[in-house]
Amino acid sequence: MGFLTFKGGIHPKDGKDLSKNQAITELLPRGDLLYPLSQHIGAPANPIVKKGDHVLRGQKIAEAGGFVSAPVYSSVSGNVKGLEVHLGPTGNKVDCIVVENDGQYEETEYAPVKSLEELTKEEILNMISEAGIVGMGGAGFPTRVKLSPKEPEKIDYVIANCAECEPYITADYRRMLENTEELVSGMRVVLSLFDNAKGIFGIEDNKKECIEKLQEAVKDEPRMEVKVLQTKYPQGAERQLIYALTKRAIHSAMLPADAGCVVDNVETLIGIHYAVMEGRPLTERVVTVSGDDIQSPGNFKVLLGTNHQELVDAAGGFKTGPKKVVSGGPMMGFAMVTLNTPVTKTSSSILAFSEDEVSKRKSTQCINCGRCVEICPCRLVPSRLAKYADRHDEETFVAQYGMECVECGCCSYVCPAKLPLKQSIGSMRKIAIANKKKK
Repeated sequence: MGFLTFKGGIHPKDGKDLSKNQAITELLPRGDLLYPLSQHIGAPANPIVKKGDHVLRGQKIAEAGGFVSAPVYSSVSGNVKGLEVHLGPTGNKVDCIVVENDGQYEETEYAPVKSLEELTKEEILNMISEAGIVGMGGAGFPTRVKLSPKEPEKIDYVIANCAECEPYITADYRRMLENTEELVSGMRVVLSLFDNAKGIFGIEDNKKECIEKLQEAVKDEPRMEVKVLQTKYPQGAERQLIYALTKRAIHSAMLPADAGCVVDNVETLIGIHYAVMEGRPLTERVVTVSGDDIQSPGNFKVLLGTNHQELVDAAGGFKTGPKKVVSGGPMMGFAMVTLNTPVTKTSSSILAFSEDEVSKRKSTQCINCGRCVEICPCRLVPSRLAKYADRHDEETFVAQYGMECVECGCCSYVCPAKLPLKQSIGSMRKIAIANKKKK
């Protein structure tokens, strides 16, 4: 049987066996909680609490700064220590509301909820927006905006991204096994917004237990089906996922909605369930802690704002002292300069790698082998684009479709010369995007 897929891609070391059989464990933080006001694409949230205020778990502490924005909620009860500047997970300085955890976890009262059938589409969208739901598998795009296309009647596919193709990460895997009903409920909520749409759970064939659980869960759902994808990286990248499931191609100037699709990941759909069906805002998420230098890899349900050091400690700490610590996956994540940063809405994993797992080879000259061209899922010529980027030749870079790159890192992975192709291309893409905004 041939599984659905796309052209190109790679099969990196999986690493998921370290944590995939570890059930989700709840982690309650000990120290202060830091809540960055920018945990999403768009305008930062605006604080609505001040130093000395007592807040409850689930209480709004910052409201959305515009339509493309998202509110922030306290995940603990305690006193507000103030608005301070701290390092975020990416190493940049961000404004954070600091809450002193009182250890009581006293929760606010939530408004009573209606059944899905009683809610209007506008009410559903408002509940999702008010709960602070954003894309929790990538850049953190506010979900309400994604679910508000100009022509909703043209959306005919709602896709649940269940691929989790990045090595080592198993948070979605455990969510699919342990929160199947909530995941399907989240899909049901989103489908209620699009009358002509069918729901597809796109999942890689290496997740057999999840496939079986999802198939059983949707057997009586006429608008939902499970489609099995070939296990390959980057199967979960939005463009590649849409193509694999629908054979519809989109490019960098298009949104998924332009191809009649809406895509949400597992954690986001579960967050939608809690927001609409239980009236709960986004205050927690599941994070994988893994890598060969972690004592006891696992999957943790973490309160947003928790310090990453506490998360590593919960997994037994480091074995010897890692050569590199990565937030996110090893392919598209970023190296962390310190663990003294907060877990945010988009934090999917923290991975610690020993020196044995980190490449020590130095870059040499391109040998024109063509491997990067063979595996590029966007059908580009990465070696050439990287040369344009290194020469700061933005005009040629853009003309040769450099903006179509999804920065998956496949080219860097296969390059025998160990050239930082992804980094060069990614840097030029950021420059080109910034220059376009200035015009």
